[in-house]
Amino acid sequence: MATRGARGYGQYGGAARALERVGDRWALLIVRDLLVGPRRYGDLKAGLPRIPTNILSDRLKELQEAGVLRRVPTVRGGYELTPLGRDLEPVITALERWGWSVLGAPGDDETVSADSLAFALRAAFRADAAAALPPTEYVLHVGPVSLSAIVVGRTLDVVPVGAGALPQPRRRSALEPVPSGVLELLVEPGALPGLLSGAPEGERGLTVVAGGDELLERFGTTFRIEPATPTTDAEGAVAA
Repeated sequence: MATRGARGYGQYGGAARALERVGDRWALLIVRDLLVGPRRYGDLKAGLPRIPTNILSDRLKELQEAGVLRRVPTVRGGYELTPLGRDLEPVITALERWGWSVLGAPGDDETVSADSLAFALRAAFRADAAAALPPTEYVLHVGPVSLSAIVVGRTLDVVPVGAGALPQPRRRSALEPVPSGVLELLVEPGALPGLLSGAPEGERGLTVVAGGDELLERFGTTFRIEPATPTTDAEGAVAA
């Protein structure tokens, strides 16, 4: 594919070329949501309520031209990532983890979408730790969004549940052992950083609806985003 002329960076290198393809505003959030699963235009607009419709159309066209996504032939108005687009998953996962370290408190007009929460859980999932734990289902209610995350060994299966949830194919975990326990949490958005940092005890805005301390501790073992804050030495300089 040819370079983007005046819109390009004028540099012949991998980072510059990647940003020419997916560096425009909203582009990586569209890719993030499509990493959760194929979506229709309306689904993407609902999950990104601030994006203008013309910008969403432009970004979808540009990402399609760049080979990052494609139309879903069997779903009218649907989009899915190509293999090239799915290769962006580790990049966006790293950005997700870094972002939680600088998240701060939620703004008055900031929301949590089902796809953004599902991807946060995927970024926080610790497969090695989960492999040693019994199969478990975790149900999170964050504002109007509800998700069910079933963990069986090293496998994480996340789907939206409740009113307004998008139809989902049969869960991968349906063929796995029945979870040994269910933890259900009511979480205010501002309590999410504490929950995903592995220190939910005493977190304000967190209510255990079902389950108990053991399952809450299991959640903290299974889902964890380590802070990305740089360490400093005794004199306050940033350590190398």
